[in-house]
Amino acid sequence: MMKRLLLMAILLGSFSGFSHAVEIQRWERIPLALPLIVSQERIVFVDQNVRVGLPRHLVDKLRVQSTGGTLYLLAKEPIEPTRLQLQDMTTGEIMLVDIIATTGQPDQPALEPMKIVAGETPAKRYAQASSRPEITHAAAQNTEEHSPPAPRETPLPVVMTRYAAQMLYTPLRTVEPVAGIAQVNLKRQLDLTTLLPVLPVEASTLGAWRLDEFWVTAVKLRNTSTQHLALDPRDLMGDFVTATFQHPYLGAKGNASDTTTVYLVTRGHGLAESLLPVTLGQIDPKGARHEE
Repeated sequence: MMKRLLLMAILLGSFSGFSHAVEIQRWERIPLALPLIVSQERIVFVDQNVRVGLPRHLVDKLRVQSTGGTLYLLAKEPIEPTRLQLQDMTTGEIMLVDIIATTGQPDQPALEPMKIVAGETPAKRYAQASSRPEITHAAAQNTEEHSPPAPRETPLPVVMTRYAAQMLYTPLRTVEPVAGIAQVNLKRQLDLTTLLPVLPVEASTLGAWRLDEFWVTAVKLRNTSTQHLALDPRDLMGDFVTATFQHPYLGAKGNASDTTTVYLVTRGHGLAESLLPVTLGQIDPKGARHEE
């Protein structure tokens, strides 16, 4: 009896160990291999809020569900080697995963979950803060309390404009990750009639991102006239750090070139607080605004 109980305890312990086994993969800018078995769901822990770039030909072959940094992958049929892109929604960083789905053998055990962790020596990111020179332990605390933040290698308005343009108009695999940048909520019906009042254009917001004390907002511009329009940042009305047009002109209404995007960088607040009041009645002679 005692031998039987001991054997059962050993077996249960073994099964418990298998059920909690997790394959660890380190992301070091080298595509990770992720084999799948048809009709068997495999779990991937990423510990980041990611979205999956799924090739169109896999839409009916691979079911992908994502929640709380965990992916659930289920191949419905065999899949040839294919590369997926996992993009961190906070930093924009992309991880590459090569999947392949094969038909399993009878009674073949399910593949263990996979966990993707950051490598020990991650590559330097675009716009990363410059490293500071080493200091002695005795002076470390005093230096941290009084020294300013380390400067970035590229001015933030440049970094953010480039990032916004890539997020809107380039494939996910080409987006350069920017540490600390995050997308922010944007009022879609924001009144932009005072943004470019000298030109016959319609303006509408596309997206906004924030990094430190800077915001960048992408605004779509569409020509409503039959005239070719030249775009000049000096015609923009508002409190902006920088303004960058995707194209230097707008074609006549109805042409393929009648639409472009302008990227507006603001400091200390978003676009809404940087625009001029819609009516003169909202302007106080002393510089204050009044809500009607």
